Amino acid sequence: MVEVVVLGGLAVAAACLNGAFAGRPAEPFHEVARLLTTQRRVTARADRPLTRIGVVSLPVAAALAALVVPFGDRVAVDTAVGVVWFNAMEVVAWASVWLTGWGVNSAYALIGGYRFVAQGLAYELPHMFALITAALAAHSLDLRTIGDAQDGLWYAVWMPVAFVVYLLSALAMAFWGPFGHPVAGDLAGGAALELSGPDRLVLTAGRYGLLTVSAGAAVPLFLGGGSGPVLPGWAWSLVKTCAVLTFLVWTRRRLPVLRMDRFMTVAWTVLIPATLLQMLVVGIVVV
Repeated sequence: MVEVVVLGGLAVAAACLNGAFAGRPAEPFHEVARLLTTQRRVTARADRPLTRIGVVSLPVAAALAALVVPFGDRVAVDTAVGVVWFNAMEVVAWASVWLTGWGVNSAYALIGGYRFVAQGLAYELPHMFALITAALAAHSLDLRTIGDAQDGLWYAVWMPVAFVVYLLSALAMAFWGPFGHPVAGDLAGGAALELSGPDRLVLTAGRYGLLTVSAGAAVPLFLGGGSGPVLPGWAWSLVKTCAVLTFLVWTRRRLPVLRMDRFMTVAWTVLIPATLLQMLVVGIVVV
């Protein structure tokens, strides 16, 4: 489970890179201690079991997705359908956020949950086409095989559309930065509005975990996996993951939050045709 531990550490790094604790290195640990000792907020007629399932399943989805992400030539679960498994965990994340918004019996939280479902409907098809494009070029759904197939030329270089769409979908999967509409300020926090104490801590950990796992999966998919000079494969995977993660975290305070209706229009009229065209080009080159 080395990969899970490493990705979990990177999730903590994501929280620190967020900028909220700039200049205060001990503050994240103080915040964790505060949330652990804060009493849970319970709304009237809330479905507590449903809420707990939603909250806990988000970091679980991130951990399960991390099992198939290779670091160098090592992977926790060696499977020939790693791309399919990774994509399936996104669906679990959809259910997690929606259940959280529904279970607390709060109007704003419920709207936040539905916003995430709408966001998923907008980004999922372009995201799937981006994943399929990388798998098509490598003739495999195994993330290690896809990474090894990029010897000499990274897929990010000759599949720029798929790579950019993947990065956008990584942000959307973690409802981060420009895709933070499900937890936006116009809903006073949206799906996470009524969460406090350990519940908020677990949901936040799941969010950071999804962002980190998405950054880790970008390495074998588009950045050549663990290939590189001098350093061992696992070290190159770590360096590349940190680079992608830094970029994803950077977007949070640099880009405005997008309204889902507008993003859905762009996704269906621009991103889907663009990724299909990219996949066609790759298919012609490969065949």
